[in-house]
Amino acid sequence: MTPVPIRYGARPCSLVVCRGCCCGDARKNPGTDHAGQLARLREAAAASGGRLAVRTSECLGPCAQANIVVVQPSTEGRRRGGRAAWIGFTLDEDCLDDILAWTAAGGPGIAPPPETLALQMIDPPKN
Repeated sequence: MTPVPIRYGARPCSLVVCRGCCCGDARKNPGTDHAGQLARLREAAAASGGRLAVRTSECLGPCAQANIVVVQPSTEGRRRGGRAAWIGFTLDEDCLDDILAWTAAGGPGIAPPPETLALQMIDPPKN
């Protein structure tokens, strides 16, 4: 997939990684390198040339589907109709591979998600 260039001042595709009460908890999801996953996402953002941003949230809500990552569209993706995609059960490297490939291709509104990632998409919590 070809990286999508961004315009100056445009918001990049961004990931919001839940790291609250359940997400990132080794007791809830043993065998997952939670710190390693977050480090990998941050490294990818640093290497993206400004096309990807990563931040954490204390709790995004759907704890039963931990770990949660929200993929937010870039300015261009939102202009094209893209909306935030909530991804549950982000517990393995294959899932991170899919998320990073999708964001490198432009993310929501610009590129379709990998089919395996689409299967992990969940509804955002209702307020």
